[in-house]
Amino acid sequence: MQYENCIREIDELKARIDKHRPLSKQALEQLKEYYRIGLTYSSNAIEGNSLTETETKIVIEDGITIGGKPMKDHYEAMGHSEAFSFLYELAKNDIITEKDILKFHHLFYYRIEEANAGKYRKVNVLITGSTFKPPAHSKVPVLMKKFTDNIPAMRKKYHPVEFSAYIHKELVTIHPFVDGNGRAGRLLMNLALLQTGYVITIIPPILRNDYINAIKKTQIEPKSDTPFINFISSMVYESAKEYIRLLDSL
Repeated sequence: MQYENCIREIDELKARIDKHRPLSKQALEQLKEYYRIGLTYSSNAIEGNSLTETETKIVIEDGITIGGKPMKDHYEAMGHSEAFSFLYELAKNDIITEKDILKFHHLFYYRIEEANAGKYRKVNVLITGSTFKPPAHSKVPVLMKKFTDNIPAMRKKYHPVEFSAYIHKELVTIHPFVDGNGRAGRLLMNLALLQTGYVITIIPPILRNDYINAIKKTQIEPKSDTPFINFISSMVYESAKEYIRLLDSL
């Protein structure tokens, strides 16, 4: 499927959203919890988590385990929920640091494997179904420092939606962790969006193949960022429309 660049349309919707601001404390809390469940479910489902959206809500809000579902899937839901809370804390600032990215991963992953939570991988990895080979583990610390040092310049250079796509793409391309790179990338993308007044953006699991293929294209073809930027902008556009629908119902 071909995706168009929707940045102009997104900014038109953002102008409509901005007219509703500032929102009441109650409305903000309701929206935050709505997106906590939605983003946790969708981001985990993209990676193969078997919990439904309703089951994700039960695990996070009620602390109840779902019979027949792996404990790892429960840990992923609880960990992502914690990382989501941290996302909202960071959204009050306008900076993104290497330490922030490591904490995202630690919060998400420590229940699953404490030894690797918030720590760069010490092994080389292969990505199933792709010809792209991530950098050697020995290069990861240097690449991550270079990437995070360059974030302020990237933020100035690109439109906020493009910037969010770029930092997502850069993180998953470096592939700094043994697991959870995609989820860390989507949290990072949403942090960049929230910090600049855009909305939490959810990638529906049904579009997983389109999403993965767009990422692959940026990784194996030089100067092929456009398909991924277009895909992410389409997701931001749909999420902005959904946000307006939610505002109208509050």
